[in-house]
Amino acid sequence: MDQTSQATTFAGKVALVTGAARGIGFAIATRFINAGADVVLADLSESDLNASISTLSSDYTGRALAVRADVSKDTDITRMVQAAAARFGRVDILVNNAGISPKHGGRKARVEEMLAAEWRQVLEVNLTGAFLCCRACLPHMRAAKWGRIINIASVAGRTKTEIAGAHYAASKAGMMALARTLAVEVGSANITVNSIAPGRIETPMATAAGAELNQAYVARIPVGRLGTGEDIAAAVAYLASEDAAFLTGVTLDVNGGSFMI
Repeated sequence: MDQTSQATTFAGKVALVTGAARGIGFAIATRFINAGADVVLADLSESDLNASISTLSSDYTGRALAVRADVSKDTDITRMVQAAAARFGRVDILVNNAGISPKHGGRKARVEEMLAAEWRQVLEVNLTGAFLCCRACLPHMRAAKWGRIINIASVAGRTKTEIAGAHYAASKAGMMALARTLAVEVGSANITVNSIAPGRIETPMATAAGAELNQAYVARIPVGRLGTGEDIAAAVAYLASEDAAFLTGVTLDVNGGSFMI
């Protein structure tokens, strides 16, 4: 899809993307901005957010709002959504992308050695954060009688994983379960809730696992490459579009064929 056709796709819509300072989140935010939406980019690092937004075209300056937020904190989420409403009036599309996957010397912590504090932190950011964001944005969507919620889960929540820790896998499986349950609750309000389960994507998080692991992973991908943020952004744009109005509670696997069911 060229930029001209994208420009009218989400005109008049407001999208909120968490974990938007870099990687998949920034690719998603950029896709929405290119497609005509007003976009709230939320992340823990205000400096990273500002640096990323500075790379956007000056034409988009008024349609991109950076908000520092820790998605595991209820007060931050309330402030984030209030900032979105103050600037743009509402939130139509929520993309729960913020997530962490701690590594130790380039490898995951095994269950036997994992600290309970680390387990709790990952669940708080990845899963509780998605819950808090959904809860805060739903009143806007109900008022508009239209909404799209998209959880960025992971193939690690779909099948076995050798790279991600148990806390990360559990949190991503939980995000998909959250989406299915919420889809039933809000479907009558013309709100859809879906998940995307990326495979290995070229991001700073993936880099932390080391080049050797990533090269070994590529060998198991039928299309012969790691995914990109743009691959995930394209899937998000589809699920947020009217073309996907009859899809809810589903998980879309975007992994180059590394996992199939």
